[in-house]
Amino acid sequence: METVAHHLATTLKQLRHARGWSLSHAAAQTGVSKAMLGQIERGESSPTIATLWKIATGFNVAFSALITTVENSPPHFAQPGAAMSATTLFAWQAELGMEMLKVTLAARAHSVSTAHEKGVIEQIVVIAGELEVTLARTSQRLRAGDTFQFQADVAHAYTNIGEETVVFHNLIHYPRPIAQ
Repeated sequence: METVAHHLATTLKQLRHARGWSLSHAAAQTGVSKAMLGQIERGESSPTIATLWKIATGFNVAFSALITTVENSPPHFAQPGAAMSATTLFAWQAELGMEMLKVTLAARAHSVSTAHEKGVIEQIVVIAGELEVTLARTSQRLRAGDTFQFQADVAHAYTNIGEETVVFHNLIHYPRPIAQ
């Protein structure tokens, strides 16, 4: 059975080789250090979700492509003790141009996401807790049952503003075909 870490290592190496990129070029494209990319490829490091987003954006692939394995359904990614985890609800679907994640954020946790490709739209549905989504200098506070849609091609952050765990669904729409 393939683990998520092994799948990630293999997928990252395949993506890089398919593009003919060196580790240095991949680091420049993703904003993730050459050392960290090498450690991930060798299965020596478990990256944060923020790091995975940088890799997905830099390689122009769906987030779920990095963590989804055939045996691991639904795929779940979290570092031990991490404040944020993600489970793929619907892996990348080219015909729909979307993927859907269930994201969990611990009490008072904060996670920053770099800008995605131009035209990427995120739709948030809060299932439990209180979430604040920050875009540039504006923020939107959301509670269970609230929804929010935004252009994700700018840096954005998620903050759990409550004492209970926040759970939200994140539907991500890509404006053009992305790599599988």
